[in-house]
Amino acid sequence: MTTTGFGIDVGGSGVKGALIDLSTGEMIGERIKILTPQPSTPEAIATTVTQIVEQAGWAGPVGITLPSVVTGGVARSAANIDKSWIGTDAVALFGKALGGRAVTVLNDADAAGIAEDTYGAGKDASGVVILLTFGTGIGSAILHNGVLLPNTEFGHLQVDGKEAEHRAASSVKEKKDLSYKHWAVEVSKVLTTIEDLTWPDLFIAGGGISRKHEKWIPLLTNRTPVVPAALLNTAGIAGAALAASKI
Repeated sequence: MTTTGFGIDVGGSGVKGALIDLSTGEMIGERIKILTPQPSTPEAIATTVTQIVEQAGWAGPVGITLPSVVTGGVARSAANIDKSWIGTDAVALFGKALGGRAVTVLNDADAAGIAEDTYGAGKDASGVVILLTFGTGIGSAILHNGVLLPNTEFGHLQVDGKEAEHRAASSVKEKKDLSYKHWAVEVSKVLTTIEDLTWPDLFIAGGGISRKHEKWIPLLTNRTPVVPAALLNTAGIAGAALAASKI
């Protein structure tokens, strides 16, 4: 099996790439980051991705995350990137930009979920593992014994008449200046709704607010265990690299 891979995580503010040790999920060397071009059109992002790969001197397959639903290699939605992504064949676009090499493209939360399940907080868990990233919205990934069910959108789940991410994203906490105690009540409502539908064995809480997990995870009242994500900023890159290694 290949022991080194390359992943790129496309975000609304930055495009980040790194070599990944596929046995551990750890970065090899420095992460390369270029500010997301504005407007963040498919062509502009493809140019940025090419710059990162060339700067790294990487010649193998490349895994790329998008803040989009991705089916059959095609972007079906666009969160924090230009709306012209919708309907774009991302695999064909990046493959052409990178000289015809093998490329895989997946949703950013799915990539983080794969990485956490393989290398991070879920590596010793069996059964159904759900990663939720709490940020501007709520991203989600669901895995069963290491197998991803792609493109879940639990952030858009209706919880007591309101979308989950409008209730419990970390941006809502900031906007409404909620205490951790009050925000945890909203997070618990979302988790309880998800667990009533899917009966997971473990929740992994990601996003920047997971760094302060000791302030809010103990306050949650849902029944399923919740643990903080372990990989933080490298999860998307590591998951993308791992997905590309299986092309």
